[in-house]
Amino acid sequence: MSEQQKADFSGDRRRFFRIDDTLRIFYKKIPENQLQGSKVPGMNAFGDCSLATALDMMTQESQVSLHRLERSDPDVAEYLKVLNNKIDLVARAVLMQKMELSEQKTRNVNMSASGIAFDSEELIQPGVCLEIKMLLASSMAVIITYGTVVRCEKNADMNKEYPYIVGVDYYNMPEQDRELLIKHVVKRQIQQIREEKENS
Repeated sequence: MSEQQKADFSGDRRRFFRIDDTLRIFYKKIPENQLQGSKVPGMNAFGDCSLATALDMMTQESQVSLHRLERSDPDVAEYLKVLNNKIDLVARAVLMQKMELSEQKTRNVNMSASGIAFDSEELIQPGVCLEIKMLLASSMAVIITYGTVVRCEKNADMNKEYPYIVGVDYYNMPEQDRELLIKHVVKRQIQQIREEKENS
């Protein structure tokens, strides 16, 4: 993706930081009427795709109690941390076994918590609705979201495998998933800045 394309996809209307990244993504076209209503079908906080998200939110909610417990009973707090890590590993294993993502190639993306642009092997017309599943390597969380294609262009990098760049705006993304995306973007941004400093 060229620098101009990145600027075009980010636009002034974006309210969130955007980063370049590589992600495992699975997407499919869905009927427009599937996006109607206040909730999108499949947005179940305890479904396969949102399992890691739900666990991450629960972990955040328990941090205050865990910090208090570390002061009063550090041994119990350490044991609970081990249990939490075990649950996290099991959740990741379940997600990787069930999701199509384990078989997907990585794609170059330019992403934020409000939308994503990704390499595509096919031309997708603006207005088409997509279901998108993405694996966030920073937390090994899988997010399922829905969105509308806002633009599709020829890839300026002349990529033969992915000749197009597709830009999508998310639709009715649950707030916990958006928070997870924001955390991923910030984490990757810090990592990329660190890598640039080391290389220079």
